[in-house]
Amino acid sequence: MSDSRDFDLIVLGATGFTGQLLAEYLMGRHGVGGDLRWALAGRNENKLQAVREQLGSDAAELPLLVADSHDRASLDAMVAKTKAVCSTVGPYALHGSELVAACASSGTDYCDLTGEAPWIRRMIDAHQAEAEASGARLVHCCGFDSIPSDLGVWFLQQAALEKYGQPCTKIRMGVERMRGTMSGGTSDSMLNIIEETRANPEVAKIASNPYALCPPEQRKGPRQPYVKKPEFDKNLNSWLAPFIMAAINTRVVHRSHALQGRPWGEDFLYDESTMMGRGFAGRRRAWGMALGLGGFALGASFGPTRKLLKKRLPKAGEGPSKEQREKGFFKLLFDGHTAVGQRLRVRVTGDRDPGYGSTSKMLGEAAFTLATDLPRDALAGGFWTPSTAMAERLLPRLQEHAGLSFEVLDD
Repeated sequence: MSDSRDFDLIVLGATGFTGQLLAEYLMGRHGVGGDLRWALAGRNENKLQAVREQLGSDAAELPLLVADSHDRASLDAMVAKTKAVCSTVGPYALHGSELVAACASSGTDYCDLTGEAPWIRRMIDAHQAEAEASGARLVHCCGFDSIPSDLGVWFLQQAALEKYGQPCTKIRMGVERMRGTMSGGTSDSMLNIIEETRANPEVAKIASNPYALCPPEQRKGPRQPYVKKPEFDKNLNSWLAPFIMAAINTRVVHRSHALQGRPWGEDFLYDESTMMGRGFAGRRRAWGMALGLGGFALGASFGPTRKLLKKRLPKAGEGPSKEQREKGFFKLLFDGHTAVGQRLRVRVTGDRDPGYGSTSKMLGEAAFTLATDLPRDALAGGFWTPSTAMAERLLPRLQEHAGLSFEVLDD
């Protein structure tokens, strides 16, 4: 791809809730006319102008482009102008497929913040060969799903190799603490996945396979642990409950492992859960969490109760306030064990609401890295994960600019 394209990066979906947060972050980090040539895109020019005005007078010269996620001609015209596109248009299964196709055919790099595993599988199967031929690098899951998990495992494995000379063959991530709220885009995506899995047995099969996102020849392996109901973990010294994001994060980690040639062993195990504390109180909280998540999934599976849930959940374009985002945070503990029983723990933290405050910063740094710091000879075309595409370049930026920390813990 020629460097003569007009922009390094275009943000599509800039008028949505997360898109506006991303635009605000990029404006604060790079301004206009600085080290990043970027633009905002969406289907409504008046709304784009309103977003630009909210960014302040310094954003007056920020370019705006009109493009519709369901109009392939407008998408083709847009991607031809830029090295990379960052999409915040979800649910991606409903609104994201045409953009991926346009990027794959034109050699334009792409990233997003989807957590929709069945849709990602469809995109890989449909466009991997085309992306390899065109040189387009496509990286899904560049938000809270699944950068902390994917780079957390990568960081732990690098530390294990340095300390023990061998990787960990088993890793469990536990959410120690987290404070965050849900936006309309996230609730819409969750409900759409549940609807798809109930309507289509093939989609349900993909959703239940921990290796679903791996290359075709590696879509099976050893039975993976999965916390479905409360259990006590002696290594984490805590009662565990299901973690709702495990359904996408574990798939991304296994794809990262597969893309590297499975260097952590053919019997590598990885799972995620929520730590609820010790004793009777921890057990009670774990059961409360498990029953709550189970009730949500059951309610979303039937038409009448799904309609009631939609009325109660945030609407599209709604999300946590600035105060809520700034009071949010997350703290994740990765507990790894080598084949001979050596142990290593890593903690990954974020200083904002995980789904929006932190996600907008993670996505912004991932998009900047993809657009400006990945030469063609550094990464071939195709579908990659955050860690396999850019871990060594991205992780320092996350720590310096995005409020994340990656720390090896003492025994």
